[in-house]
Amino acid sequence: MNRAIAVILMFLCTGTLLRSQPSFPDNGHLFADTIVPEVYITVPPDTLAWIYANPYSDREFRATFVFDNGTVRDTVHPVGFRLRGNTSRSSKKKSFKVSFNTFTEGGKYMGVEKMNLNGEHNDPTVMRSKIMWDILRKWSIPAPRANHVRVYINGSYYGLYINVEHIDEEFVKSRFGNNDGNLYKCLYPADLAYRGADPENYKIWNGSRWVYELTTNEEEDDFSDLAEFIGVLRNSTQENLLCDLDRVFNTPGYLKIMAVQIFCGDWDGYIYNKNNFYLYHNTRTGKFEYIPYDVDNTFGIDWFGIDWSTRNIYNWQPGGDQQRPLYERIISNPVLRSQFSFYASQLIGSTLDTDSLVQAIEERKEMISPYVATDPFYPLDYGYDHADFLNSFTAAIGSHVKWGLYPYLEGRKESMGNQIEPGDPDPVIRYITHTRKEGSPLRVAAFVEAADPPVSVTLLYSVAEGPFRQVDMTGDGTGYYSAEVDGVPEADAISYHVRAADGSGRTALMPCNPVSIAPVAGDTPLLFINEFMADNEETVADEHGTYSDWIELYNGDTRDVFLGDYFLTDNFDDPDKWKLPPVTLTTGSFLIIWADGSTAAGSHHASFRLSKDGEEIGVYSPDLLVVDTLTFGPQQEDVSMGRKSDGAEEIIFMATSTPGKSNNITSSGRVTEEERLKAWPNPASGGHIRLSRRCDYLIYNSGGILVYSGTDTETINVDGFSPGLYILTDDRGNYLRLVIL
Repeated sequence: MNRAIAVILMFLCTGTLLRSQPSFPDNGHLFADTIVPEVYITVPPDTLAWIYANPYSDREFRATFVFDNGTVRDTVHPVGFRLRGNTSRSSKKKSFKVSFNTFTEGGKYMGVEKMNLNGEHNDPTVMRSKIMWDILRKWSIPAPRANHVRVYINGSYYGLYINVEHIDEEFVKSRFGNNDGNLYKCLYPADLAYRGADPENYKIWNGSRWVYELTTNEEEDDFSDLAEFIGVLRNSTQENLLCDLDRVFNTPGYLKIMAVQIFCGDWDGYIYNKNNFYLYHNTRTGKFEYIPYDVDNTFGIDWFGIDWSTRNIYNWQPGGDQQRPLYERIISNPVLRSQFSFYASQLIGSTLDTDSLVQAIEERKEMISPYVATDPFYPLDYGYDHADFLNSFTAAIGSHVKWGLYPYLEGRKESMGNQIEPGDPDPVIRYITHTRKEGSPLRVAAFVEAADPPVSVTLLYSVAEGPFRQVDMTGDGTGYYSAEVDGVPEADAISYHVRAADGSGRTALMPCNPVSIAPVAGDTPLLFINEFMADNEETVADEHGTYSDWIELYNGDTRDVFLGDYFLTDNFDDPDKWKLPPVTLTTGSFLIIWADGSTAAGSHHASFRLSKDGEEIGVYSPDLLVVDTLTFGPQQEDVSMGRKSDGAEEIIFMATSTPGKSNNITSSGRVTEEERLKAWPNPASGGHIRLSRRCDYLIYNSGGILVYSGTDTETINVDGFSPGLYILTDDRGNYLRLVIL
């Protein structure tokens, strides 16, 4: 017997499932950058005085937060409030952190758990970091969203700030589709130097903080992935570096970041100052992602007597014996150096149009100028006045601001263009992904860039360790190429590479070692993910009295199943993530697994948590065959989803949760067809949508963020809704899709 049921409840299409490139959430209300919203913080005056008297403390205090952008005005209480930053803590104009989940478990505001309000006291334009974030995002690099805001504390205007998105598990989930990997915050002196194979060697303190701070999976405290990555930088041979590094690191993504950082003169990052970056172990790809952080010392700001606008792009690290192995290994490798040169040329040649950038900066300057003029803290650190603000775009201002913003852009573009070495690289192949499911063909996709089009892309695949065959991959005009392979026996394993050739005959083959895909068919039991709850607040407690997320397994087979050889996961790309406990599930019986990420709590506690915003659950055989999988969307507090009856294909929101019991309820608690919620018109293009009955409801966007709610009503006003797909859940456990045109 073999069976695999995939239930898709979110707005997903085949192309989205195949692609593993980062996603980029909209700015929304919180990060809208065409206006300057107001942020109000209210905190007891004696508390505020204590915060200023103890600038290096990270103690958080209760405060009230108000956000007002002229369209939305929201109040959140309580929030955590403290100072943030490093050297900026000693400045007159402080920077602040607002936390929505410190005093409210799971608290968020508009999808984020924390806000960074940066004073930008070093920068007379109050704009440099915003410009660099925008350049990174324009080039499809996962970087924080940012906008200008006016900050008021206890009713007094504290000045113009930049609101920068916090990098945490919510950030990586929104960009990479997963947040169960290790996320390291890397601060000075994070040089990525080799300290041996022992992961414990990388748990280094600098003063009162970690150099490599693990901000997720703290209980496991496992640095082995970081040690492996740094080991590759140290121990890989020159001829094997391209392949070895690709196995553990998104190298092309980092090459683009290198180009932007060097163009912008971001000396306070990894390459020069071994500081200010994150590393995220993306469990979908198995590779680390480099995420820039804190980019205000840019575009000509200097404290070292260095002209960053003319500094050699191939020798950007500091001199002496200081180690920067990531940058140094890349620059000394001919293939990677050529790829970096290609991206540097692409950045200044086509990605950035200086005239358009200057025009956008001018518009932003006009927008924020009145709020700089009245900023009471703007003059306090360096004596800046409003005239300095206006002049700083065209001229140097003060000892550390060596360039006006516009002259720097022109000067760096010219010097970088003169330094870029001639020659085109081999094609770059990125974001290789595949899907293989029972009853469906193998589908493979990849993103390919080449300096000399046209590009031909080929899938090379082998079935059951036989000879490699090839099939052409078709492009969609955006750089993505895909191919389908049908007719492969489902009981056979497959391995594959992707090959690309450009117009000059230069070729690339990636990955260096072929991807191996396990068979999708075999003798697997009828073991079901029968019910689950991703936001358990008070429905059922574990043996310790803790309310944790849970997953119910059901044996619908005619035979007992020993679970100790099977695996449970919340990531289909990591099918053997957690081995099930060594128990036998008898036919027709149920087992509860607590998805709390705390394996020390007992044998029935999985190594991962479920996300109430939506994710994946899968059961896999000892041979990593699919036994049962499902994908779910946004969840409600204390509402489970389960199969309409035990082992059935249809999955619904449950009117009554039944952990450890049958779903075959015949009482009036089951929603009947007559009780199901309907809506019309749907799709709608504005106005009111009428529901088939009065109810309480919640509406989530396709990203799983709550955007609207209603109480005891049968109409919804969708004026102002952005076009797209929404999910409505009602008070009886129904859900329906609303499409706004």
